[in-house]
Amino acid sequence: MGRVLVACMGNMLRRDDGFGVAVAQRLRARIPWPEQVQVVEVGIGGIHLVQELMAGYDALAIVDAVDRQSPPGTVHVLEVQVPDLSQWPREQQEDFLADMHYATPTKAMILAKALQILPPKVFIVGCQPADTESLEIGLSAPVAQAIEPTVRALVSFLETVVDPP
Repeated sequence: MGRVLVACMGNMLRRDDGFGVAVAQRLRARIPWPEQVQVVEVGIGGIHLVQELMAGYDALAIVDAVDRQSPPGTVHVLEVQVPDLSQWPREQQEDFLADMHYATPTKAMILAKALQILPPKVFIVGCQPADTESLEIGLSAPVAQAIEPTVRALVSFLETVVDPP
């Protein structure tokens, strides 16, 4: 496999929504990644993710807080099937394309697919948050404890998609 983008999303000002940002910081400090792996922090702007994908990648792993109705701190690795915008009714396409924020990973991936820049392999490595509504910096205890298991999950993911040197 060729190039891989690890895109870490989130908002540090909303407690557990900062999970992806915290993982990005840990990844940069801990692991020397192979040159074909790019780790980026894209914050809450999905359009930044789309811009990163324009560089051309073969796989994408998005790291974010995800609500899967599981206990806080649970790490989920999900393979993503992205809807095809061209299959939507015209009015729905126009409404979607009028939104220039693309603040969610789902919207960003739909746009990337429509632009034909979405990699063929897409995964979300997410953590069940306890609190994403409070205006407070700092992860809840169960989410903070999920950082290392998430890093391990990313390493396992990369071992399956990155060719050895």
